[in-house]
Amino acid sequence: MLRKFPRPVKRIVIKVGSSVIATYAMKPRMAHLSSLVAQIASVQRAGVEVVLVSSGAIVLGMGELGQKKRPADLASLQALAAIGQAALMNKYTHLFKDNKAKCAQVLLTWEDFNNRERYNNARNTFQAILQRNVVPVVNENDTIATDEIKFGDNDKLSALVACLVQADLLLILSDVEGLFNFKDGKKELFQEIREITGDIESVAGGTDKKHMSRGGMTAKLQAIKMATHANIPCVIANGESEDVLLRVLKGERIGTFFVEKEGKNLAKRHWISFGAKPKGVLTVDDGAREALLKGGRSLLLPGIVSWKGNFSVDDVVVVSDKDDREIARGLINYSTADLAKIEEKKGKPEVIHCDNLVLCQR
Repeated sequence: MLRKFPRPVKRIVIKVGSSVIATYAMKPRMAHLSSLVAQIASVQRAGVEVVLVSSGAIVLGMGELGQKKRPADLASLQALAAIGQAALMNKYTHLFKDNKAKCAQVLLTWEDFNNRERYNNARNTFQAILQRNVVPVVNENDTIATDEIKFGDNDKLSALVACLVQADLLLILSDVEGLFNFKDGKKELFQEIREITGDIESVAGGTDKKHMSRGGMTAKLQAIKMATHANIPCVIANGESEDVLLRVLKGERIGTFFVEKEGKNLAKRHWISFGAKPKGVLTVDDGAREALLKGGRSLLLPGIVSWKGNFSVDDVVVVSDKDDREIARGLINYSTADLAKIEEKKGKPEVIHCDNLVLCQR
């Protein structure tokens, strides 16, 4: 029986990892890249819009310079990213041309999602590229990204992009068949997961290929949480499988299928939950915690015990209880400096309006 997606896949985001793109010698895996691009061109001709989130810039940069060990300092990583990104896009440009298709480079940082105006601008740019029947090839802008504005891994970036362009499916291509359950010495592939629970997360691990990638199955599950909460189903599959993209879109039951969550978050609420990087943390007392958890309540100043960070009006902040457990995220009505100036609490100033507050049932 074929796998059924909740709606026809007219727009797909594909994330391909470094291990699929590069060999252990840090050279491009041209057979895999050629096959992937040919498949993308094929589905594009069939009317499916494709966004490709591609890792590999730093790894290929290492290969260009003959380096075997990934450096730890930011300047060296940024230099390698600049060198490798040029090599990567050169390969993609020629491969797409060979398949009578075109691609475009799009480099992003957290700030492109963190700032609402830039977020909307990025969405319009993607739309304009896709309307011209061109495949956006997306990567993190490692050349300028600092620790404060880095995504951390391209799995997270792919989920954010999928939400940004309102994709019908997120396909994560890795060097594994999907998510496995290891029980009683046996290895069993999860065919379908309806919800990522604590038990599911416990079977995931990081990556042992630190020189090639930054993620792992844990990072992939966190990314999939973002996407499924935005009504986007996901598949993790082996990027080395023959015709993997074509087979997934036909509904063949390869990889692990993650079902979207019922009920779609509004774009603004999803952006607060996942798209913006919090600029601070507000700690609240037990009374405020209970009030917020009931839903539909604004956060008032008397319930706040302390705060930390450097935030401005309309920045996203985390709301935590006294045990540092995250309760919610929201858009704050005061800057750090203004909040510190408010001495009179009798008026119960509204720090976060309920319409701008999202409980962390994430």
